[in-house]
Amino acid sequence: MAAIRAAAIAEFSLHGLKGTSTQAIAERAGLTKPQLHYYIAGKEELYEELLTSVLNDWKVVFPVEEAGSDPGAVLAGYIRQKLDHAFDHPEISRIFTREVLDGGHNLERYWPNARAWTQKKVDIIQGWTAAGLLRPMDARLLLMHIWAMTQHYADFALQARALLGQADGEPLDREAIAREVIAFVLHGCGIRSA
Repeated sequence: MAAIRAAAIAEFSLHGLKGTSTQAIAERAGLTKPQLHYYIAGKEELYEELLTSVLNDWKVVFPVEEAGSDPGAVLAGYIRQKLDHAFDHPEISRIFTREVLDGGHNLERYWPNARAWTQKKVDIIQGWTAAGLLRPMDARLLLMHIWAMTQHYADFALQARALLGQADGEPLDREAIAREVIAFVLHGCGIRSA
């Protein structure tokens, strides 16, 4: 199953659900198509599992119980975890992005929970703002800006390497990127970064 999952991640991140065939997954996993179907009913179940896994990973990165914590530390930790996920699992991230670009039809069941998880984060940020710990802002937009900045290094790694003058496959300097993004966000929130 690990080989099948890895093959499915690679294929779905490159071609999306519609463009991926079970034949391609089987070949990438080193199996015949009948062998693949011994383990899975179809590509849709694999796709659903992978899409759900990335959404669940993102949900737990900003724990609600941190509401009373220092906003600078919580936001910095959130950004680092989102960047780490993008660097460590770029293909999984691209599956989500490709799904959105393909119209997001497989996300319909996800949106109600996503709105609820996002609202919990928004409530925390609005609490910090009400307490004078952050400048007044639209908390939803802040979250979306963080998502965009952190996703960039998974979805647009090719562009990042080209503009930074790095060779294909050369690892990006994740610590330098984290410092810049964290400083940018905290400054925008009216927090002086350490």
